Amino acid sequence: MGIQWIDLILFLILFLLFVSVIAVNRITTTHKVYLAFHFIMMLWPLGQFAVKLTDFPSVQLFFVNLSFVAMGMLGPGWLIFVLFLTGRSAPLKSGRILLYIAPAALCILAAMWNPQHLFLAPEAEGYTLRQYGPLFWLLTLIQYAYFFVALLNMFHALKTVTSINQRKQLATALIGMFVLTGLGLLDIFINVLLAEWLPVVPGLLALGILLSDLCFVIAIHRFGMFDILSMAQRDIFEHMATGVIVVDEDGKVLEVNRVAAPLVQVTKGDMFEMERFLAPLHVQGEVYEFLYRYNYHPHEKLQMEFSLQDSSGRHVSIQISPVLDSRKTLLGKIITFHDVSELRKLVVEMNRKNEALHERNLELIAIQDELFRANQKLEQMAVTDGLTGCFNRRYLMQQLEHEVLLNMRYQIPFSIFLFDIDHFKQINDKFGHLVGDEVLRSTAETVRSLLRRTDILARYGGEEFTVYLPHTNREQAELLAEKIMLAVGENEVQSGPDKVSVTISMGVLSESSENLQFNDPKEYLREVFASADSALYKAKDEGRNRVVMAR
Repeated sequence: MGIQWIDLILFLILFLLFVSVIAVNRITTTHKVYLAFHFIMMLWPLGQFAVKLTDFPSVQLFFVNLSFVAMGMLGPGWLIFVLFLTGRSAPLKSGRILLYIAPAALCILAAMWNPQHLFLAPEAEGYTLRQYGPLFWLLTLIQYAYFFVALLNMFHALKTVTSINQRKQLATALIGMFVLTGLGLLDIFINVLLAEWLPVVPGLLALGILLSDLCFVIAIHRFGMFDILSMAQRDIFEHMATGVIVVDEDGKVLEVNRVAAPLVQVTKGDMFEMERFLAPLHVQGEVYEFLYRYNYHPHEKLQMEFSLQDSSGRHVSIQISPVLDSRKTLLGKIITFHDVSELRKLVVEMNRKNEALHERNLELIAIQDELFRANQKLEQMAVTDGLTGCFNRRYLMQQLEHEVLLNMRYQIPFSIFLFDIDHFKQINDKFGHLVGDEVLRSTAETVRSLLRRTDILARYGGEEFTVYLPHTNREQAELLAEKIMLAVGENEVQSGPDKVSVTISMGVLSESSENLQFNDPKEYLREVFASADSALYKAKDEGRNRVVMAR
């Protein structure tokens, strides 16, 4: 294969990488910037290959100009992409982007105009071999100026970020920058400066572009850059009803959701000072003890209640949870705000009724019975899901911690089902949320009818459910899972003239009595649910409406 095909091969590899990034990733704003930059990078090897396919100087000049337009946009493309990668894209308005691109754009226009062959001149009446003029060196100098500014941004970001995963992302991208810069310099040195004495080495800059792009692909898939899970967590974070602030170990606000923002009146990047926040509030409890532990015992979980300084009379519970790495080093804190006004009203109401008990002895029995029923209702509400009547996730995890300890002690086998309703969002979109709620209730009732009294059915979240089956081995679990899946598939929900049928995908994990050993029940349960969740996602990937047994 001749060396003229090298640029084509490198272009095809870049094109395949371009398609793969689109195919396997959800396209976000940062993805769009990266893909635009990737597209620009592909034009260089394409133009370098195409110029060798024709003998017409005008056509050759077109492809040469195409290559150098791509080369001229590498610098500003790098810089803009680095700003997005390092989280500094907020000030990037259209006017500022044009300002960043302007030096490179002017050089590109001058190169395409090529007055008196100041950019390049053909040799032997063609542009396959070229001589470069001062405008070429000006364009090259401007490109490396862009690279230098981008490098400064990368180094500054590496010094400021605390996340190990993010540092790996930035370090991988930085390697790509050095590879592209180094091979670009080598291309100029061998194929331009020493062209009279050394043979031409094709594809050096294209190889640098390919290797740098491979660094990005590695960062995307190995270190989670643009991770879809992070995007999902962002959606949950912004739309949850609980106010949440995430601060680093120094108190700098890393994230604040829309519920907490008006409450604490801070934005991302501000310093959150607990003393200043609590000063104007009516705090329930010992505030000095709380502040002391917040400042000097940062590894502890804390909770305090306060009332807002407005006419609403709202009561809010603040909870502090430390974020620790595997070595128990403090990375930051998660501060959550829960509106407990309704609970506070219930407490006040119960106190009022208790005072009435002392004044009205004749009504003592009736009032005690009323309180008993209210407490029962509160307890039931605390452990069950209001829509489906299943146990909630909190109750499930509390019970499982106790159950797995008993199972380990007495060598009792058990199984876990983790399933959700296939295409549930489409049901909501097509039939409405009322029908969707009825589908959830009907599915839960169908599953519950096939379980024993000792089994626990819980709503794990959204359309996802969990079943805990004590004294159940792998064969029994697999048979029951298939039976449940078939029963749900035969169940129908009426929606006007239509009948809605659903299917479920299920991941099943079974633990035998012989291999049941662990030290920390919480960590063990996390592993159990991670295995069941992997099996569930495998069931979805294999086409849904099926049962997959976890290892």
